[in-house]
Amino acid sequence: MERTLCIIKPDAVRNQNVGNIVAMIQKAGFRILGLKMIRISPEQAGAFYEVHKERPFYGELVNFMSSGAIVPIALEKDNAVADWRALIGATDPAEAADGTVRKLYATSKGENAVHGSDSAENGRIEVGFFFSEAELAANR
Repeated sequence: MERTLCIIKPDAVRNQNVGNIVAMIQKAGFRILGLKMIRISPEQAGAFYEVHKERPFYGELVNFMSSGAIVPIALEKDNAVADWRALIGATDPAEAADGTVRKLYATSKGENAVHGSDSAENGRIEVGFFFSEAELAANR
């Protein structure tokens, strides 16, 4: 089984799409290992997105991710990373396939509703950023 991290971003939380996105996750066969609604500081957002620090959108991303509540969700499934990335669609909702999370709930390339890990290794690291093993163990 592979783990991946979903983060329902502030735009989707503000627009009350958390339940819709969770329903899509469950319908697609993912097992939810952990889920919580939190607000992160700019420092925490910066640490999480450290890999993008040199990119021009980094500051905007950090500000956006710390602008409101987020919902990190630890997911598990065979082929979780690829399946989650297929379900969320392209970063730009205008380019996302019909029926994907971003096509349905994202408002722009910058406010794109959800985050998805880009590899199995990063999935494990990112799940660990938001959840201790003890938090995940309660769901086993």
